[in-house]
Amino acid sequence: MALMRSGMVPLITEDEIKSMVSVLAREIERDYEGKELVMICPLKGSVSFFADLVRKIQIPQQIDFVQVTSPKGEGCRIIKDISTDIRGKHVIIVEEIIDAGRTLSFLKTRLLASEPASCKIVALLDKPARRELPIRPDYVGTTIEDRFVIGYGMDSDELGRNYKDIYNFAQ
Repeated sequence: MALMRSGMVPLITEDEIKSMVSVLAREIERDYEGKELVMICPLKGSVSFFADLVRKIQIPQQIDFVQVTSPKGEGCRIIKDISTDIRGKHVIIVEEIIDAGRTLSFLKTRLLASEPASCKIVALLDKPARRELPIRPDYVGTTIEDRFVIGYGMDSDELGRNYKDIYNFAQ
C-alpha cells in the first residue's frame, strides 16, 4: 500500500477535510431544521465522507445507501436501491466527488421519481471541468481542477480509499 503513494502529492489534508465537513454540516443543519431529512450514500466512494458528515449533522435524519454502476460505454443501472420511503421527505445525496455527472444525474432522476419534498446534492469535491451533464451540487466542500485524486473514499483500482488525506499524482 505504501508503494501506491509513490509519485503522489497531498492535495487536501485530513484537517482540511474535517473543516469542510463541519462547514457543510452547519449549512445543512441551518437549511433543514425542523424538516424530515434523508441522507443517501452512493456506494462505495462516498462512505468516508458520508459517515463523517452524518455524525456532524445534529438534526434528526434517516440514512440509506444506493449502489449505481455506469460501465464505460453503457448506461447506468442500480445494483442496490434505497429501502427508505422518501415520498414527501427532504433528500440529500452525499457524493465524495462530482466529475462527469452521468451517474449522479441518473440517481437524482431516479430519486425524484419517488416524489421527495426536495432532492439536493452535497459534494466534498466538485470537478466541473469534467462535467458532461448540467448537474451541480447544492453544497460544495471545494472545487478542484481536472486531476485524478485518491484517498478519503476515492480509489485507484479499489486501492487508496482508506487514506486520510486526498492525493493526486505529481505533474
